This record gives sequence, structure tokens and C-alpha cells, in this order.
Amino acid sequence: MRNLRNIGHGVFRAPSAISALCWDAARDEVLVAYGPTADAASIELVRLFRDASAPSSLQARTVASWDAPSPTENGHVDIIRSLHHCSDTLNTCIILAGGDIVTVVEDEDGATAGEPAGAHVEIVGTLQPSIVAARWSPDEELLVIVTGDDKVVFMSRSFDVITETAVTADDLKASKHVSVGWGKKETQFHGRGAKAKALRDPTIPEKVDEGLFSPNDDGRCTVSWRGDGAFVAINLHQQQLRRVIRVYNRDGELDSVSEPVDGLEGSLSWRPAGNLMAGIQRLPDRVDVVFFERNGLRHGQFTLRAPQGAPGAMEHLALEWNSDSSVLAVTMRDRVQLWTTGNYHWYLKQEVLCGQHQPHVDGSLEQQTLQFSWHAEKPLLFATAVAGNALLLNEFVFSVSRGPTAAPNDYGAVAVIDGQIIKFTPFRTANIPPPIAMYELEVESPVIDVAFTKDGFAMAVLHRLGVNIYGLEAKGARLFCPKLQEKAVFPILDSDFYEESFLQVEFAGPQEVQVLRMAEDVDLISYHVGASSQENKWSETPAGLISTITSPDNSSPDGIVAQDRQGRLNLVSGGEHVNLPIGFPTLLPWASFVTHDGKLLGFGLSRNGHLYANSRQLTKNCTSFVVTGSHLIFTTSNHLVKFVHLASPEDLDVPQDDPENDERCRSIERGARLVTAMPTNMSIVLQMPRGNLETIFPRAMVVAGIRQLIEQKEYGAAFTTCRTQRVDMNILYDHRPAQFLSNVGLFLDQVKETANIDLFLSTLKEEDVSKTMYRDTKPAAGQALTDSEIQAPGKVNTVCDAVLQRLRTQKNANLQNIITAHVCKSPPALEDGLLVVADLMREDEALAERAVEHICFLVDVNKLFDHALGLYNLDLTLLVAQQSQRDPREYLPFIQDLHKMSKLKRQFTIDDKLGHGEKALVHLKALGNFEDVQNYVVKHMLYQYALGLYRLEEQHHRALIDLYAAYLKSTSRFREAGLAYESLGNFADATECYLKGGAACWRECLYVAQQQEPPISSEKLQEIASDLADALRESKDYAAAAAIHVEYLASIETAIQFLCKGYLFADALRLVALHKRADLLEGAVDTGLAEAFSSSTEFLADCKAQLKAQVPRIAELRKKAREDPLSFYEGESPYSRNGMDIPDDVSVAASSRMSTSASLFTRYTGKGGSVGTVGSNVSRATSKNRKREEKKRARGRKGTVYEEEYLVNSVRRLVERVEASKEEVERLVFGLARRNMAERARTIEDLVAQVADACRFAVKEVWQQEQQQQQQQQDGGGDGQSAGDAVATGDGSAYEAAAGYRPTGGQAVFHESLEAAKTRQQPPVVSDLVRLVLLGGSK
Repeated sequence: MRNLRNIGHGVFRAPSAISALCWDAARDEVLVAYGPTADAASIELVRLFRDASAPSSLQARTVASWDAPSPTENGHVDIIRSLHHCSDTLNTCIILAGGDIVTVVEDEDGATAGEPAGAHVEIVGTLQPSIVAARWSPDEELLVIVTGDDKVVFMSRSFDVITETAVTADDLKASKHVSVGWGKKETQFHGRGAKAKALRDPTIPEKVDEGLFSPNDDGRCTVSWRGDGAFVAINLHQQQLRRVIRVYNRDGELDSVSEPVDGLEGSLSWRPAGNLMAGIQRLPDRVDVVFFERNGLRHGQFTLRAPQGAPGAMEHLALEWNSDSSVLAVTMRDRVQLWTTGNYHWYLKQEVLCGQHQPHVDGSLEQQTLQFSWHAEKPLLFATAVAGNALLLNEFVFSVSRGPTAAPNDYGAVAVIDGQIIKFTPFRTANIPPPIAMYELEVESPVIDVAFTKDGFAMAVLHRLGVNIYGLEAKGARLFCPKLQEKAVFPILDSDFYEESFLQVEFAGPQEVQVLRMAEDVDLISYHVGASSQENKWSETPAGLISTITSPDNSSPDGIVAQDRQGRLNLVSGGEHVNLPIGFPTLLPWASFVTHDGKLLGFGLSRNGHLYANSRQLTKNCTSFVVTGSHLIFTTSNHLVKFVHLASPEDLDVPQDDPENDERCRSIERGARLVTAMPTNMSIVLQMPRGNLETIFPRAMVVAGIRQLIEQKEYGAAFTTCRTQRVDMNILYDHRPAQFLSNVGLFLDQVKETANIDLFLSTLKEEDVSKTMYRDTKPAAGQALTDSEIQAPGKVNTVCDAVLQRLRTQKNANLQNIITAHVCKSPPALEDGLLVVADLMREDEALAERAVEHICFLVDVNKLFDHALGLYNLDLTLLVAQQSQRDPREYLPFIQDLHKMSKLKRQFTIDDKLGHGEKALVHLKALGNFEDVQNYVVKHMLYQYALGLYRLEEQHHRALIDLYAAYLKSTSRFREAGLAYESLGNFADATECYLKGGAACWRECLYVAQQQEPPISSEKLQEIASDLADALRESKDYAAAAAIHVEYLASIETAIQFLCKGYLFADALRLVALHKRADLLEGAVDTGLAEAFSSSTEFLADCKAQLKAQVPRIAELRKKAREDPLSFYEGESPYSRNGMDIPDDVSVAASSRMSTSASLFTRYTGKGGSVGTVGSNVSRATSKNRKREEKKRARGRKGTVYEEEYLVNSVRRLVERVEASKEEVERLVFGLARRNMAERARTIEDLVAQVADACRFAVKEVWQQEQQQQQQQQDGGGDGQSAGDAVATGDGSAYEAAAGYRPTGGQAVFHESLEAAKTRQQPPVVSDLVRLVLLGGSK
């Protein structure tokens, strides 16, 4: 679908005929050679280059000149067989037919200064008797020369002979060609009866070629290299044999020869891609370009088109592929044809006229073939010698000739050039794959360029003789065949036919056509369509430095945008050039201009894939782009198509490569390029590298189109698009909720179909899709937060209620939708839907049956049967049951039994069957049998509901409480059971329950025990108190236990002991004074102080020793992990064991999770690395290994990788225990001081201070990283983990996370430990110890 468009053009008028030319690819300059001729037996080498001030005119600089006498006795002039330039050495090699090999080495300094360069000319050697062909390899390391005595010589770059091979008849035995008929008509399937019609071996052709010579064979020899330089092909004419293509490898060994082909001529060009060699076959009625494989077998062909009015143009032909194998140049006597292929069809894309060359004075035919050369690095740039001793430079780009892409004129019109034929296809009308087209238009001469008007209703076809104007008519979305409206013929004479070149065409307005022309200089000629005969003339406008012209979009002013080689932009209108305020950084061959928010935006693509918006670079990997009214659409080399919302260049937001989460990015087939876009149809057309087309509906365009339709209140079209493109229909409401609710009637009228309304209702869900899967990537500026930004809960019910409210006015017509709206609520309102059916049963039984069929289709019929039964409507229940698969013998007897019951009994039976216990209990209460109520409550455990039901009936209420208390007691809920018995006045059972309730109920238990009537004995009360005191002692509530001993057991000594155990020395001294038991001071209080001092001293000493052992060990482990992580995580390193450093090429992290050896994550999983295949011993990733590994992690045994984690957690627990014991130690110190034990008080106080200092040091050392991060945050710094800390903490998960790998089994436990080590941990707090002042301490 792409055409070749000329974007670069240059002309040089030479003083004499050009005999050879080649490219200097490094400088984009052309080297040409003049002579030798009969008048001057010398050769002049000239370098041609562009002038920045006049790029269309080439400047010349002479490199060298030397004599080239005739190599023969008869005085025939010598001929240049090969001219090649090596850019890296400034060395130009000229090979002459007489056998001389000449090198010209330029002076680099002089050449770069732009002055006439000094050059050293040297004849490095001469081959006898002559040279018939020569060619350098693509890497410029080998030179192949074919001599006049049929020898092939391989030379190195220094012209040393590598090998020399003679061309003999025995070469034809190198290949034994066997064709199996691939692609032949005979090998295709023609139906079952075909075998009986013709039983012929398809591998044997009908006609066997013998290799007959062509009558136009000029005896030429051609050499062509494959693109990688691995093979070279030589097309050689031998009188006694036939014309044969021989293929040699780089060592000069014959690889294969071609099969016999009648009429094969001397042209040969090996496609750089390497799959085909192209040659010329002349047949009686046509001339074909035939293709050969490397093995010499034929592989397809196509027929050349003879130019009109030039009968001798095809007498002498030559072929040349461009560097990227996309274009095949066919050079004729007076023109060059450029051919491309797609979908197995060959297109003639351009025909460049070069003029008639005069034969050489000696009558030789070599000069009758055009001199032609492709640029080695720029695939579509070539130079060719033309008539009048001139040289023509042309640069093309592949460009799609497309119509407007902005609605409503986006018909998808695309024109494809194929010689004199325009293949025209409007893709909005029909998607026809190439090479077929919907319409084919033929013009008078080969087409050069095609352009469309801004509105897409006219098309201009530029060809050599003029411009044809076609009108395009549309009816709806269909575009009809273009009709010729006018022909604008160029006013040129026959003598100027070869002197002028027409390059591009564009519409400057609906009635004005602009053509870019190159004659003496570049100019613009304009033509007014429909002008009168007096005004129907071409007008000229100087073009200056213009390289390309482009027509902007429909909203832009009339005129064309002209771009020069520096990227400057001008608006050309009415013959005037107006500088535009925007521009590109350089010449961008592909450009498009649109008007957005009243400002002109220019988008351009460079040859190397840089996409620009004005001067801002958007991306570096673009392959094609299209601009619509709202999007910039482009494809990338990562095989993605992206959508950018139009905005000012600074605000353009290019999406990331995230096709899974961003609707603006979508994956496409490798190498696909944009052909056109149709926003109205919400589609784009892509062309694959092999030529086939794909029309896709990108989610970005589809959703944008749906949003636009919703905003225009076109709900019918929006619904159809959602259904066709499988878009969640919740967007119909979520995009504009308030608008939808106010236009529900409009929505129902546009959707119309009952099934479609049901489909919409059934897809409703609470999720707001406009914020999730269809999040608008371009929110409207200043949009109020009343629509999609704020949504009330219960969206589904809101929409269903709105639809129901509208549908109730037409119940019969929308019965199905009404039922669907009820069923689709959340939760489903099945009762409401069944009530609708029940109402219909009284009005229209047939309609009711239809309704029940629909509701049974939507909902599980068994669930629906239960809901119908719950409505107590037996007729409705029977109607639903008839729609189910139930056996009538199952439900009919049950329904008949219900008919026989009273209303309350029936309702109770139904609710009991359905499991509606609370409703059944209400009906049972109404029946008045309280005994049945009690049994039902106990059976179904409906105590709480029954208590609320009988709260006003005291007697029944107390009976139910008694039942509930027994239930609570049986379920071990003794506290609630005791409360229930206490409320009933049953203090005995309450005492029992409170006693079983444990220490938390000791106050309630003693209270109800003393409330019993008759009162319990004192012994029983003491027994209860003793049990409670023991329970409190076990729960370490020493204060409560002491209170019971004092108040109920009269045991002061025991109470004081409990208080001392709880470090409540002040309360113990108070009891001694209260009860005047001074004897207990020494016997109980002092003893308790001594025991507390002893236990506290032992606890603090253990803590101090533990800190002294664990903190240095943690530091040691971290140092080892930091200095030698390989040894720490992988095991002992052999290098460290021998006292050597780890070499630089040893990676710290495991290189692959597929390694068969022990890796960073498998070293401590309990099993060694598997030996042999990777799949063996995979049982480590099991739950058994995970449990084993979790036990290892919990134990934290010394020497394992979990030791540090275990020690850190141990230090944290220790610090927290010390912090919790400070209050008890402070009470102990105060009690010792009160009992005149000052030395002991000082000792314990000093010990606590030492342990507290040790804890602070431990926190500083162990949690040093967390403290630094906390300090950085307080100082305003950022957080984050340094690389060194990451290594120290064993952060090896980064390697696995990068590969998307998540370990399992035992490996997962180690991974979790590493993740826990990375997690920021809050260090424990160590508060200051408040010393007792009287002991000499300080705060």
C-alpha cells in the first residue's frame, strides 16, 4: 500500500559524457569519471557534492586526471569496468577493460577543506588479456575480476591474488537440478476428477529450456555479490555452451550453476537479503525478470512493461537491487523503473526518465546502458547519468497516499501506484487485500504521485504528461468509483520532455493543485480546477529550497506547507510564501499538519525513526504514524501501536510500553505499519511486511468513540459498538451517570430491542469501569465532580430502579425487561419479580406463563421455587414448579397438604421448610402454643430472637431466659450464663457458673454466693473464696488474691506474701499497720523483699550476659555478609579458604534460577544441588520442605543463614522485657529503702542502670540503619536502602524479581527471611531510669 515519493533531487551538468559513477557513502557524495574517449584518451575523476544554498544543484571538485591510452592496436578507447570508492581510506579503484587496475588515493586534509584535493594515482597491476567484469564485495575485502580468457580471479584488498579459477564446460556438472513443481499449476489441487483428465508428472515441465541465446544478448558479463559477502554470482556468456550463472564462495570454490534458461541475458543482481538472484529473460512476446535461488533453480518471475512511445527502450537492460532489498531498479536505454513487491505482486512504483544516450563513436554497446548506482547506506537514494552529459540524484521514501483521516470524511481512501494504474480502495467501504483493489484507474503515463483534497472528495493523480483530477462521491459510509473531472496537461515541448521532472502534487485548496517540478531549478506550478479557457493556464512560483509539500487538514487555512532541507516550514498560498512559527529540527520526509485549539501542529518522522511534534521529540523508535482529529497514532519498532491525545506539543503524553494496563498502547504483529485510520469506524488498517492487511479496532479508538457517542446521547450506537467490540456495557452509565439517569427513556427508545435491554441490565456491576478498565487517559478540563468522579453506592440498584420506573408505564410491552430489572438487582429482588408474575396471573395467564418462563431462565429454578413458596402463593409456586425438572410426585402432595392447612399453620410449615426460623417462630407464636414455641426455640437455637419476641410477656420471657441460660452453660459461656441465672434470682446456679468462669468473675461469684437463700455455710463460702484465690494466684493477679485472703479468709500472712510477690510492698506495709501485726515486718515483708531482690538480680544479670554475647555476634555476621557475601549465602568459598581474593569474573548473585548447582536461594533449603538434568530433585518445592525450613528459621541455629534474624528478634524481646520490668524494680528499690536496706537498693539500682545502658548500646548497634533513616526523614532527607546495606542484609531477591520469578517451598522461606531483613523495623524504645534521690542517685 506504499508508494515511492521523491523528497530529494539534484542535477549536475557535466562537461563531457559520464563513463562511470559510484558513491562515497561516508560523505553522501558522488564520484564520477569522464572518459576515455576517442578525442581525449584520458580519465578525469570528479567528486560531486551538494551546496547548502542550492541543494538541487550539485557542485564539482576534480580529484585527479591521468592518461588512459588505448589498450589495443586498433586504437579502440578503453572502457571503465568498475569504479569503487573505499570511504575509510579515501581510496578509489578504477578497473579498465584493457586490464589496468588503477587506484586514486585522495589527500584527506585537502578533501575535507573543500579545496581541490591532491591525489596519488597509481596503476597497481594489469591483467591480460582483458577484463570483462569486476566487482568489490560488500565488506570491501575481496575483489572479483573476470578476465577475457574466461578466468575468475579473487583478489584481496591489497590486490594480492587469493585464487584463480578457470571457467570450463565441466562447471555445468556442479548442479543436478530437480524441480518438484513448487508453485506450479500442475501441483495444485483441481478437484477429484482432475486425475482422470491429465495424468502427467508435475515435476516434468511441458517445455524444457535448452539455454538458447537471446537475439539481444550483448555478450556482457555481470558480477553480483550476496549482501553478506559469503557468495558471489557471475553471469557469463560462452559461445560454445550457453549463458550460465555461476555461484562461488569467498574461497573461489564453485558452489552451483543455474539451470538452462532460453533467452537469458547478461543482467544480474543478487538481492542483498540473499534469497534470490534477478536476471533478464527475453521471450518473443515479452521481457521477464526471472529469479534464481542460490542453487541455480528458477524461483518465479514477473513481466516488464514496455514504455509507450519508446520502442527501443528495452533493448539493453540492467538490474540493481537497493541496499535493503525493497526496490529493484531496472535501467533501460532512456529511463529507470523502480519495482517493489507485496503479496507476490510486482508494482511499478516510479519511472524516471533519463533521455536517449548516443552510441559510442566506435559503435560499442557498453555506453548504451545507463550508468546507475544505489547509495550503500540510504536505501532509496540513487544517482544515474542522464542525457545531455548530466547526472541526476533522486531520493525517495515509502509513503502512503491516503485521504483525510478526520471525521466525518474519513472514508479510508488509499491510492496505490502500479505503473499507469491507480489501485484505489476506500477501506470504510470494503477491506480488499492487495494486490486487488476496489477500483482501478488508468492514466496516460506512469503515475508519479497522488494527492487528496482536505475534504476527501477529489483526487489528483500526477503523471508525466499532466494531472488528472478525479471527483469522489459518497453516499453514507460508501465511497463510489472516482470519476474523471478534468485533465491538466503540462505545457512542455517534446525537446524538454527529458529535461523536466515532476516530483510531488498536493491540493492547496478545493480548486487549486500545486505541483513540485524540477527543471533548471525547483519551482511550484499551480493549476486552478474548473477555470475558463482563458484562465486555464499553469502559473509558476519559485520554490527555492523546498524539498517536500504537504496539504494540512481541513480546519487549516488554504495553501500547502512547504518544507526545506533544514526543516523550515512555509505556507504557500496564492503564489506567496509565508514563514510559519513552527518548524522541525531537520528535514522530516513524512509530515502531517493539523490545527488543534486554533494552533497549527506539525508532526514529522525522520528516516531513523525519530517522531517530532514541531521541534519536540516524542519517541525514537517510530516506524509509521497517522494523525486523526483527536489522536496521534504511531507504530514502534517494539511492535506496538500507540495513541497520543492531541494537545500542545509540551502537553503531549506518550504512553509507556504497557499494552496490558494502558488502553493507549496495543501489541501488533511484528513489522506492521499504519496504512490509514478511520475514527468514525473506530478502526485502523495495518499492513504486514509480507503485504497482507489487517483492520483492527484499537481499544483507545473504540472507547473514545463510545464516550463521544454517549456525550452526544447516541445511546443506541454506543450500545451497538459495545456489543460488537465486546466493551463492558457499564461504561454507558459510568461515563455520564447523571446524564444517563435523566435520559433513561431516551436510552430505552434508542436500544429498542427487548433482548438488548436485558443484555445491558444483566451486565451491570458495582465496579465503575470508567475509573478502572476504561479510565479516561484525557480527562476533560474543569469537569465537575458530579458524574464519574463521585458515585453513590448501589449503582446496580439505582440503574435498575430507574429503568423500572420508566418501564412500569408500559408493563405489557416491557414485561420481560421489568422482570430482568428485578432479578439483576444486588441482591436479586426475586420476590418483586415473582409478585409481578403473581399480578399477571390474575390478569392474563398466557402472559404470566411467558413471564415465569423468562424468570426461570434467568434464575435457578430451585431457588425460585423456594422464593415463590416463601410468598405463600401456592398457585405461583405450582406455576414455577411446572417449569422445573422436578418430579410432580415430589411437590404436588406437599402443595396439596398445604392447601388443607390453616393460614397460620401453612405459613409456619412453609417457613420451617425453607429454613426461615425467625418467621416460622412468629407464626408459631400466633398459634398460641407456648410449649411448641419452647421446643422450636431449643431445636433451632433461636433464643435471642425469641427473647425479643416475648419481651413484653414476663412469664414467657423468664422461661425463655432459663432455657437460654442452660444453653449458655452447656456451651461453656459461663459468664453470660451466670448473668442469666442472676437475673432470674437463681443465685445457686449463678454461683456455680461464675465460679467456673474463672478469676475474671471473682467479684460476681462472691456476691451471688452471699445472696443465696437460705445462706450458704461459712465453710462453703471459704471454700469458694479459696478456689478463687488460687485461680487469681495462677493468673498472677496478686492484688486480688491478697484482697480475698484479707477479707474472706482472714489470712494476713498469706495476703502479705502475695503482695510481695507482686512487688506491691507499699500495700503490704499498709496491711501490717492496719492490722497491727508488727511481727510480720521481718517475718513476711523483709522476706518478700529479699526474694524479690534475689530474683530481680538474677534476671538482670542474665539479660546483661545475653546482650554481651548476642550483640557482637550480630555485628560479626553482618560484617561477614558485607565482606564475603558469596561465602555467607552460598557456603564457604574455596578462595577465602586458601586466603585468596574472589576473582572479578565471579558473580555474587546466582546467574540463573535454572542452575543445577546450589544457588543463593537453595543453599539452606536442606538439600544439595541436583546433579544431571534440571528437572530432577524438584521435591524441594513442597510443603514438607517448607515446614522443615520454617522450623530451621524459628530455631535460628548457629551457623545457619537464619542466625542473624533469630538474634535480632531475641535482642528485641530482651529489651522489651527489661523495659517492662523497670516499674517493678523501682517499687522494689523504694521498698528496700523504706526497710533500711539501702545497700541492696543501690545494688539493684546500679544493676538496672547498667542493663539499661547495655540495651541502649544494643539498639544503636543492631538497629543502626533504621535510626539513620529516621534521622534522615526528620532532617528532610529521602529514605532508601544503599547498595552496601542491601548486600549486608542479603538482598538477593532483586535478581529473582527482575526475572519475574517467585520461589516456592523451602526456597520461599529463605526468600521471606530476606524480605523481612529488608523491611524497615522500628527499634525498641529504652526509657531513662528514675533513680531514688535518697540513695544518692539522680534523674
